[in-house]
Amino acid sequence: MSATVLLLLAAGAIAVLLVLVIRARMSAFVSMILVSMVLALAARIPVGDVVQTMLDGMGKTLGTVAMIVGLGAMLGRAIEAAGGAETLADRFTRVLGRHRVVAAVTAASFVLGIPIFFDVGFIILAPIVFGFAHIARISPLKIGLPVAATLMTLHVVIPPHPGPVASAATLGVDVGLLTIISMPVCAAVVVAAFYAARLFKVDSIVLEGSPLGSAQESAESAYQPGGVIARPHATGPGTVVFLIVEPIAQIMLGTVGQMLTAEGTAAHAVLGFLGSSTTALLTAVLLAYVIIGNQQGWNLEQRGKVLDSALPDVATIVFVTGAGGVFAGVLVASGIGNALAQALAGIHMPIIVTAFVISLALRASQGSATVAILTTGGLLADAVAAGEYSAVQVVLIQMAIGFGALGLSHISDSGFWIVTKYMGLSVKDGLKTWTALSTIAGLVGFALTGALWLVV
Repeated sequence: MSATVLLLLAAGAIAVLLVLVIRARMSAFVSMILVSMVLALAARIPVGDVVQTMLDGMGKTLGTVAMIVGLGAMLGRAIEAAGGAETLADRFTRVLGRHRVVAAVTAASFVLGIPIFFDVGFIILAPIVFGFAHIARISPLKIGLPVAATLMTLHVVIPPHPGPVASAATLGVDVGLLTIISMPVCAAVVVAAFYAARLFKVDSIVLEGSPLGSAQESAESAYQPGGVIARPHATGPGTVVFLIVEPIAQIMLGTVGQMLTAEGTAAHAVLGFLGSSTTALLTAVLLAYVIIGNQQGWNLEQRGKVLDSALPDVATIVFVTGAGGVFAGVLVASGIGNALAQALAGIHMPIIVTAFVISLALRASQGSATVAILTTGGLLADAVAAGEYSAVQVVLIQMAIGFGALGLSHISDSGFWIVTKYMGLSVKDGLKTWTALSTIAGLVGFALTGALWLVV
């Protein structure tokens, strides 16, 4: 099947999916499963392989997302049920002032997002976002959108995140130099995204339900946390800060420790285990179970009930995210992404532009930012090796790849569903806000990278 036909099939599948979800109001889960199956057949994936391809896409995504979402939701629910998010938000708001709340949380997410993956960071910070929004009497979107943009910017550009690290190895990029150059550029992108998010008219958006309670009421005095057990008093801000920082510090310890130890050694393996997102979040949940439970005087049954109450609310996120993995898996198996990348590579644009465009196209066509980064790096490896570029230029090529993978987060991206479902956004409003903001951030990042390319 020709590349043109494959690309038309992909465009048609996305269009049908949007119509089903936005116009027909069909379940996003059912819509993506249906469209994925039809697309697989239309792309001539062997009939006997269609279901297995879909299962592989679901399994691959859920294997990454399910435990992280579940444990992160439990941690957030324990903090929220104990009133910790509100207490922390109230303390910081009184110290900083209401007008500095959004900037302060965004700045904090920049620091916290360096060592942790996008989805883990967003899930951990989501209760804090809602708590600050409640205290400041503003829409959660005013905080949640710039926080999400900050975390995603770091995730696609700065080591030790998996995409840039693996692609840097493929292209022969100096990771230390990449970190030094990309850090101030990412900071500038975050500032731009912060101000761009303020241009969105989020107050007019009617928010749907969220795992953290009624998102629409978080800016009103009637807002109530999603806890299921009465609390005698609110947990203090110190406890909340500890429970948020602990898994982040554990992940950072494991990541840095692995970089300093030889691969294949016992120390390297142990540090990888301790620093994994799953282990870190499980540790934080157990600490919350003990510390918050003791502070609140909850018995063992009440503690278990609080943790379990988080799972029904995130079930939709898990299933819809898994269905997004099914859709992305079919797109990859059909060869649509590779066809698009090869077509763009054949245009012979300047390599810095080619790196950005191919990565952006792959991001849009199959969803995963990490896959887009790795695939683009592989496609350009020979050209970079033969181009006699300086160390700084190779770093800029890698950054262009990362910023390409930042934009166009939409229905094929698991991150799209995590942001929209946690924030209570409909698909239509998610496309108008999160997709637009991620694309703006990617374009700003590429513009800054391109400007540096012209002067080195």
